[in-house]
Amino acid sequence: MTPFFVSGDDGFVPNEIAHGGWGPTLGGQVVGGLLARAVEELVTDDGLQPARFTVEILRRVASAPVRVSASVVRSGSRMQAVDAAMTQDGDLVARASALYLRRGTQPDGEFWSTAVDLPPLPEEPAEFDDTMPMFIRAYGPDSEWTGEGFPWQQSGPRYAWLREVRELVAGEELSPFVRAALAVDVTSSMTNFSSTGLAFINADYTLALSRLPVGPYIGMAAITHTSAEGVATGSACLYDTSGPIGTGLSTAAANFNFSPNGSG
Repeated sequence: MTPFFVSGDDGFVPNEIAHGGWGPTLGGQVVGGLLARAVEELVTDDGLQPARFTVEILRRVASAPVRVSASVVRSGSRMQAVDAAMTQDGDLVARASALYLRRGTQPDGEFWSTAVDLPPLPEEPAEFDDTMPMFIRAYGPDSEWTGEGFPWQQSGPRYAWLREVRELVAGEELSPFVRAALAVDVTSSMTNFSSTGLAFINADYTLALSRLPVGPYIGMAAITHTSAEGVATGSACLYDTSGPIGTGLSTAAANFNFSPNGSG
């Protein structure tokens, strides 16, 4: 499978598959993926858990080489804070902040959370389509829906199972953290689809993790959408095949040029 990026002297050089759905610019998921990769390289303590990762997309990122750097903001006995930045031609185009917390003993007692029942894992195709950035099976309230448009255009609950099937950077295996960082960008499109299509572009997104995902599949369930005067927020629960792993949160602004193949 074609990787999203190739590492070179000019930084990370994107392949066309790295385009998002808003034209010939890089998709938010790969922007976040590279920032997560830079953050993770600085955290060498295996006892620390990536608990929060926030990506801010400060401008549209052209389909051209990017450079990524990261720095430790603070380290303590129970936490580490790391910032990362992405530049293009010397200009800051995106940034991220991450908080790692130390794993420890789980408290006793019962905890309450909204119950969600995800659809079963989808049947994998014989081979994955190399023209699609990821393998995703989207579900609306009617999992057998065959109407026009996308399943998330149905009014009601929506879910997805997704699997990243290509390398972020050529020659590198995806880590569980980077895999989750790539997936959480879907929060925006999942929660912001209306009956007429997708008309919000995400300005930022946050990944909150109680644990790292196990296995290649990440499940998502839309929980909330609010919007007014062209500004939207959305949240989703994240899962692996063993159960919940965290939450995705997105803020977005109205935009009307979405095209699934990135040509809009």
